[in-house]
Amino acid sequence: MVTIDSVMLRARELFKKTGMTLDELGQKMGYESGIARKSAWQFLNKTSDPRLSMLLRFAEAVGIDPKDVL
Repeated sequence: MVTIDSVMLRARELFKKTGMTLDELGQKMGYESGIARKSAWQFLNKTSDPRLSMLLRFAEAVGIDPKDVL
């Protein structure tokens, strides 16, 4: 069964494999450079109920099919 915790764990694992920095991820997710790092960190570490739109932005930013996050 897919849970929110397992989705976010998978997102963190996928992010680590990219070799990107949090700043790079945040910018690719559409955040301005001044808040990109913090926003990416919060998405990966503090999100307890991610919106589908955020998961789609994350998948696009790391270059994967959205179903790979789910």
